[in-house]
Amino acid sequence: MKKKKTDKTAIDMTNGPLARKILLFSLPLMATNVLQLLFNAADIIVVGRFAGHTSLAAVGSTASVINLFITLLVGISVGVNVVIARYIGETGRSKEISRALHTSITIALIGGAVLGAIGILSSGLVLDLISTPKDIKPLALVYVRIYYIGTPFVMIYNYGASALRAKGDTKRPLLFMLVSGTLNVCLNLFFVICMHMAVSGVAIATVISQGVSAVLILRYLSKSDGDLRFSFSKLCFDKRSMYSMMRIGIPAGAQGCLFSLSNVVIQSGINAYGGIIVAGCAAGENIESFIYFAMNSFHHAAQTFISQNIGASKYGRISRIIRTCLVYTLILGAILCSAAGFFAPQLISIYNGDAAVINAGVQRLMTVAVFYMIFGVADVFIGAIRGYGIPIVPVVINLIGTCVFRLLWVTFLDTSTHGVQWVYASYPISWVIVTVTLAIYWIHLRHKENKEKFVNKETE
Repeated sequence: MKKKKTDKTAIDMTNGPLARKILLFSLPLMATNVLQLLFNAADIIVVGRFAGHTSLAAVGSTASVINLFITLLVGISVGVNVVIARYIGETGRSKEISRALHTSITIALIGGAVLGAIGILSSGLVLDLISTPKDIKPLALVYVRIYYIGTPFVMIYNYGASALRAKGDTKRPLLFMLVSGTLNVCLNLFFVICMHMAVSGVAIATVISQGVSAVLILRYLSKSDGDLRFSFSKLCFDKRSMYSMMRIGIPAGAQGCLFSLSNVVIQSGINAYGGIIVAGCAAGENIESFIYFAMNSFHHAAQTFISQNIGASKYGRISRIIRTCLVYTLILGAILCSAAGFFAPQLISIYNGDAAVINAGVQRLMTVAVFYMIFGVADVFIGAIRGYGIPIVPVVINLIGTCVFRLLWVTFLDTSTHGVQWVYASYPISWVIVTVTLAIYWIHLRHKENKEKFVNKETE
């Protein structure tokens, strides 16, 4: 009998020490997230420096529109990760793993195409609804419509990367992101500087690089020797896999959509303070995104490690997993948040040299960024609860503690008498509310599980 090859890219999450393995899982994912942010920033820098402020505004104004459209479908990748990780943790589930993988790619292809078509057809109406200025609307429309052509590629990469993360492989998605991101920057420079294509050039470069990342991840999966081997002939809709993915993924995507909507309202409150404050806030928010996505890698670690160990019925490792992820998050968060506060003027000056803008950005960082590790802790609890296969509770807690709270805060805040720091204060306060609530629910969940085990043991 032919001996099955050992998968050197996988991490054994159900046996042995956890601290080193969680780092091996998280660090490449952290680098992938940071690279993605850097490449996105490069897009804006290229179009801003070489195509003028109108093109820059056109590209920048579409971010909220694009995020609202793709967040829900990309959110299903959370379900892909949890379901496949659970199957990997169990034994003898090769067929289920394969069906889950091929179902997820089928959803990515069909869902991405449908979403892209809807986005293209409705983009004009949506840009009108968010009051896009007339002078940039034509360019914004061009960018959005070209961008949506690549929606299936975005879905394939995210779903494929989630499947690889389920077995502990975070290095391969990092490599693919490095290749596609570098290509994106080079194509941006070529189309914008050499071909003078401005907004359309940046959009085309983005679609091409997304296509390359999708091809790379499918090619790798098609040559895999393990259970995650992909073949176009096996594309399917497995009802059980699809239901499990949707049950976990749709609430995760809906939560992202709710965050986007609440942030739009928060932004309206910030806009009331004028252009200088808005510019400083934008720079500060961009810096904060690096802090968030760095800590977010431990959210995925908690989610994936817990999913596999539940599949393997190794419940005793769960407490150690979340403790390790929380310690790493607190250490990383303390370092990054302290750096954001200490180097605040220097960091904001990278985006703009105006003294007033720098002061406004520093105010944002000192009110929001220095407390960001609180949100990192909440994110670990969210990943752990989803890893348990409980998708709705984190959404409800976030909906009430974050979205509803912030909306009420901004609604009743008198911006004519209170400074912008009062708007910013809604962020750390909401994080404390959410973190405490999630921690209480997690303790309840673990207590309930231990009680059920004790009852079952007594009745044996």
